[in-house]
Amino acid sequence: MTFAIELIYIVAALLFALGLKLLSSPATARRGNLISALGMLLAVSATLLNQGIVSYQWIAVGILVGAVIGAFAARTVAMTSMPEMVALFNGSGGLASLLVGWAEYARSQSASTSVDTGSAVPIMLAVLIGGITFTGSIIAWAKLQDLKLGKIKLGPAILFPGQQVFNSILLLAILTCIVLLAIDPSGPNAQTFLYVVIGLSFLMGIMSVLPIGGADMPVVISLLNSYSGLAACAAGFVITNNILIVAGSLVGASGIILTKIMCKAMNRSLANVLFSGFGSGAGKVAASGEQGEAKPINAEDTFFILEAASSVAIVPGYGLAVAQAQHAVKELGDLLEDNGAEVRYAIHPVAGRMPGHMNVLLAEADVPYDSLVEMDDINPIIETVDVVLVIGANDVVNPDARDNPDSSIFGMPIIEVDRAKTVIVSKRSMRTGFAGIQNPLFFKDNTRMLFGDAKASVQALVSEFKSG
Repeated sequence: MTFAIELIYIVAALLFALGLKLLSSPATARRGNLISALGMLLAVSATLLNQGIVSYQWIAVGILVGAVIGAFAARTVAMTSMPEMVALFNGSGGLASLLVGWAEYARSQSASTSVDTGSAVPIMLAVLIGGITFTGSIIAWAKLQDLKLGKIKLGPAILFPGQQVFNSILLLAILTCIVLLAIDPSGPNAQTFLYVVIGLSFLMGIMSVLPIGGADMPVVISLLNSYSGLAACAAGFVITNNILIVAGSLVGASGIILTKIMCKAMNRSLANVLFSGFGSGAGKVAASGEQGEAKPINAEDTFFILEAASSVAIVPGYGLAVAQAQHAVKELGDLLEDNGAEVRYAIHPVAGRMPGHMNVLLAEADVPYDSLVEMDDINPIIETVDVVLVIGANDVVNPDARDNPDSSIFGMPIIEVDRAKTVIVSKRSMRTGFAGIQNPLFFKDNTRMLFGDAKASVQALVSEFKSG
């Protein structure tokens, strides 16, 4: 039986690796997700049967209940709420690892078997990382929801004097409790140390995400995803389960890699994201140069510009998700192609509120994968594009990131839409983006502002094309 279980674990690990590889491309991501899910089904079923915990009937019941809950969540969650759901998933994974570590320690104590130092360390790591992931994800969810705690708005970075000193003392207290418990895992105060670490890890998760602003949520989401994987890996060592160690390591490593990619896309270090308080209001500067006046345009005139274009690049942003305009954008893109224009969808790595947000959004509308163009591929040819249609994006197309050394986003790579022949920006108003700074793109001579709800504006353009 043990040999068969280990063989299933190997197959599951291979499915995890293959699924992760397929997730790297939008064209194969759905297949990769299904393959990874199959691997997890094999791993969970084999583990439960090996431990004699449940029978086949209860495994079937679990699959059915989980499938119903998952299908309901997938069907009902709005695209604008997808980042929040991912944050809650990360938090659930962290809490599960914490409970595994806690339960294993309690089981050992109740069975009157002493916990040695080698067992205590992974238990405490599972508890610590799991606790940080859980409450950190809850705060990330609250920030994404733009909730308030009393009169305090959680969305922006929240800073207070001595915050980093407080966090350092908090971390030192956690490490001290872990060391004391590891020295004498079965001592009279060991359980107290465990409870203290659980409480302080919850507090640490809150304190580590509070000073991070909404503009940095893509990095936070990927980092918390990595934390959930590391917590699962530690839980695997706690219960000596090889496949949980493998799965947790894969999630942890991929999350760290994605975090690095997100930081590179913003030209910032991870330490700067975590500790700079970006978005708190400190250090904000005005946009460079004379602002002038924005030049509004209506749907009819925008139609004439697009109708004459031979090449069009559409740059989606979070405003596109808010308006749920992806299907209207897909229809507009099809009409432009029927009119003879070459249509590309230029995707910035950190557009939206989670990694790959715009890719998922456009995939839902069945936008062809080969029409998606990354930032590094569109920028070299942007000057040859007749019209760039920016829908709901702000900071990722702000030329101050390239031209103004005093700007808080200076150095962040952007899609350089201002170098295109004509730019049409679809926005509700002249409000700033997540970074909280004005965008000089809106006042340039080659830019026109199409004010209004993104979906309504795009639908108006579709109507113009159909009637024209």
